[in-house]
Amino acid sequence: MLAKIHSGAVLGIDAFRIDVEIDITLGFSAFHLVGLPDSAVRESRLRIQSAMENLALDFPRGRRVTVNLAPASIRKDGTALDLPIALALMVAQGDIPASGNLELDRYLIVGELALDGRVRKVRGALSLAVLARERGYKGVIVPSDNADEAGVVQGIDVVAIDHLRPLIAALQGRGDIDELRHVATAPTTDPFGGSGDFAQVAGQAPVKRALEVAAAGSHNVLMIGPPGSGKSMLARRIPTILPPMSFEEALQTTRIYSVTGHLADGGLMQRRPFRAPHHTISDVGLAGGGSGVPRPGELSLAHNGVLFLDEVPEFRRSALEVLRQPLENGSVTLTRSMLSVTYPASLMLVAAMNPCRCGHFGDPDGRCQCSIDDVRRYRNRLSGPLLDRIDIHVHVPPVPYAKIRRAKRGESSESIRHRVRRARDRQSARFEDHNIHANAQIGPDLLRAHADPGDDGHEMLESAVDRFGLSARSCARILKVARTIADLDGCDDLSTAHLAEAIQYRNLDQGRESLTRLTG
Repeated sequence: MLAKIHSGAVLGIDAFRIDVEIDITLGFSAFHLVGLPDSAVRESRLRIQSAMENLALDFPRGRRVTVNLAPASIRKDGTALDLPIALALMVAQGDIPASGNLELDRYLIVGELALDGRVRKVRGALSLAVLARERGYKGVIVPSDNADEAGVVQGIDVVAIDHLRPLIAALQGRGDIDELRHVATAPTTDPFGGSGDFAQVAGQAPVKRALEVAAAGSHNVLMIGPPGSGKSMLARRIPTILPPMSFEEALQTTRIYSVTGHLADGGLMQRRPFRAPHHTISDVGLAGGGSGVPRPGELSLAHNGVLFLDEVPEFRRSALEVLRQPLENGSVTLTRSMLSVTYPASLMLVAAMNPCRCGHFGDPDGRCQCSIDDVRRYRNRLSGPLLDRIDIHVHVPPVPYAKIRRAKRGESSESIRHRVRRARDRQSARFEDHNIHANAQIGPDLLRAHADPGDDGHEMLESAVDRFGLSARSCARILKVARTIADLDGCDDLSTAHLAEAIQYRNLDQGRESLTRLTG
């Protein structure tokens, strides 16, 4: 007998439909699984057989079983096809009806089976739910642990199961299917909790201003300062001044975490991601990759959030160069011999470094023992093309203890976030026809139309180019930052004051002498 169950798999962050077709015929006992399955999919036969036998269900013996996973041209990986294959086997044997009070052919089904019949969590349930809605399916059948993320998608039924037995009972008419339907609940996560507050940071007013500008335009930023000056503390508080994610941003970010299995609490992510990988991370760990279908790396996990690279010169040169394309395009393309996958990676890069290897270059007490050549070698670990893609370079000086002791509570993150959100709203309104939400994303045409500094501004920029040896990309970054500063001031036009502030944030361009003047 022939049976077909609809399932799905994930390629990138998008799901595609898989038809699980099973044919059971007389012949020598055999179980053939075709359609480019990987080892985890091929092992499904053993999991399914044990689960069915432990539940006193008939597993076809003494017959020829052919399982086809269509389309056969795409490699299938993971364990999510266990449940649909098991259900298709039971439909083919006549143990459960293909249509009835649940109408299996109107659902997309995924789930991993344990040997005792329990149904375990899988990756990509949110993307599967999105596919079900787009293709006009009635709903999805997913493990209970995936129910919250699938329930984010409105307009479809989510049937959540933690064991095979109640699902079979409902399909055979011996159980109530309504008891298995998942009811979505409103998220309760505080989108700004758990990251501290800028009010806790003593001093560093110029740095806070630079980070406010960076947050308002989603600009990349590099902080340079000695150990203990507060670079990491400031970086970890940046998410508290970023505006909350829109529904579309939250949905896309949640889909990335869903396909990687990093979605801890289920449901729609409310907090912007903050990723801080160690400097020993590999190129693959940062950009993504791996055997089989390439998986997202830290760049994509930071999508719509912050990627913090502390002690950035200590990262491998090859790993840092991986950043160049994503910082420019907002995506990561991973190409293998059989396929190419693109993951979104629109993020705000926040990097921190010491002024030299020991961290005390320019310190008036003379603690630094690094030679000028040592300092240059240390700073040259950041290539010119990478620095071109970092909009803001800001010095973070040490704060004397006496100032810390006398410091009053600073401005709160909520107050700063209010200004940042107002500036972002101006940008969203300005570029609403271009699907752009921040000034860092605008291209050359929009930059010329909305960031013209006037004759005086062009002269100022030309002088900066001659003095610092700025590249054309650096000039574009300066204009974008100036546009953001003007938005924070509520101005439609750029002034020379906006441009001057933006230029002072370009101290680390290819002319390294400027950094020496800054830290000396």
